Amino acid sequence: AYRIRPLMPADEPALWEMLYYAIHVPPGGAPPPRSILEAPEVARYVQGWGRPDDEGLAAELISSNQIIGAAWLRRLTAEAPGYGYIDDATPELSIAVAPPFRGQGIGARLLAGVLAVAQGRYAAVSLSVSADNPALRLYHRLGFEVVRQTGGALVMSKRFALSSTSPTDPVSPTPTRATGE
Repeated sequence: AYRIRPLMPADEPALWEMLYYAIHVPPGGAPPPRSILEAPEVARYVQGWGRPDDEGLAAELISSNQIIGAAWLRRLTAEAPGYGYIDDATPELSIAVAPPFRGQGIGARLLAGVLAVAQGRYAAVSLSVSADNPALRLYHRLGFEVVRQTGGALVMSKRFALSSTSPTDPVSPTPTRATGE
């Protein structure tokens, strides 16, 4: 059983682990060395987590409080862009689920929750995804559209309709079971 909760500044160490899991490794491919997290273009997604515009959700095991997945938004700038950078006003979305917990609907639930949070704050969100990543189907289903392609990577964006009402809170205080959703 797990619960979904907001990410806090104290979650930065777990977020580094999630950032590593967010790096797509094709089937049969070797994962990159963990030192990849030290590269400035990668580290900027997590380093100093807890800035005023940082938003995110964690999936946490109820039994141990271990974070098993996360989806987060961070606004990056033209001076230090991310892989999915569109403009300074559009936050980039990152998402990861620890390998033993994939395929259980956790990522879809995290993504839906963080998009509900973003809809109340931003006109759009962006992300970068490998063209061969199975998550691409989920992004399309949730309304992301390709903005550009660079090599084997796609930059995608989801635009939100302007609303005069704020979205409901996507985070349920009731724990859920990590079963096929």
